[in-house]
Amino acid sequence: MKYSLVFIFLLMVGTTCIGQTKQDSLAIKQAVLDYIESQHTPNAAQMERALHPRLVKRTFWKDKETNKDYVRETSAESMILLAESYNKKKDKFPAVPKKEVKFLDVSDRTASIKLFADEWIDYLHLVKLNGTWKIINVLWQYYDSSRHK
Repeated sequence: MKYSLVFIFLLMVGTTCIGQTKQDSLAIKQAVLDYIESQHTPNAAQMERALHPRLVKRTFWKDKETNKDYVRETSAESMILLAESYNKKKDKFPAVPKKEVKFLDVSDRTASIKLFADEWIDYLHLVKLNGTWKIINVLWQYYDSSRHK
């Protein structure tokens, strides 16, 4: 019995030391929602708020001439510009866009999230710097990977 109580106490202390708080979970989710919602309703400031300045967003693509796969990269600066103009005509997303956030792993300063959007999936890595959660890496693909050409 004594060992069981010690084990439970250590488990509780260890979980609170390395796990995220409710406030962290809310801040992580908000950063992810800022990232996707800034594209729904063009808002560069909202995108900038979500991203670390050194963000790199990647996907795979197929070269039409050589038929070889390669990796395409986008920067934070490009994503901020995209958010400013991508959906100005309100024709890029359905009236009620899909934006499902799934927490894959969260530590005290890093997080891995899966975002299910309308036509694609984003895997996002976030980092907590100076008390703020920012997206630093994104790897994405269309649900239908044949569209990557």
